[in-house]
Amino acid sequence: MKKILVVTILLIGTLAANAQDDAISKFFSKYENDDSFTQVVVTARMFGLFANLDTDKPEDQEVIDAVSKIKGLRILTKDNIDNGKELYNEAFKLIDPKQYEELMTVKDKDNDMKFLIKEKGGTINELLMVLGGEHEFLLLSLVGDIDLKQISKLSKSMDIDGFQNLEKLDKNNKN
Repeated sequence: MKKILVVTILLIGTLAANAQDDAISKFFSKYENDDSFTQVVVTARMFGLFANLDTDKPEDQEVIDAVSKIKGLRILTKDNIDNGKELYNEAFKLIDPKQYEELMTVKDKDNDMKFLIKEKGGTINELLMVLGGEHEFLLLSLVGDIDLKQISKLSKSMDIDGFQNLEKLDKNNKN
């Protein structure tokens, strides 16, 4: 019995250490107590509550189906700043290019935005959106079993800034 307890404690410790080693988690942790940032964390439990809603419209059911597969959403954002591009570059120094695949880049004179995914076994497990501009920064991490088409619909219903660009991904994948 002691062996099982010790193995269980070691396993939990290993999982916790791996979670803390995740680069994105480190970035969030670094700035989570900085009051100049806005941080949003939506847990799997919250998404689970949405999944229990009844709906009459098929398109609403698609959104609920997408929500039921989401395990978490974290957003870290900062506006009215002078170092948005520095934060953008700092975030990308932490992102392991072997773990994430770039899906799309949107650049204009004011902002750089990238969408990246972490995929395992043909399933998208994490979607990252990183935006850095002259006067703003945003890092978004969406974790779960992700269908980009459904997430695009979800983003419309939640009005998440920047996610409107996912529609472009969906159109590009149809071509």
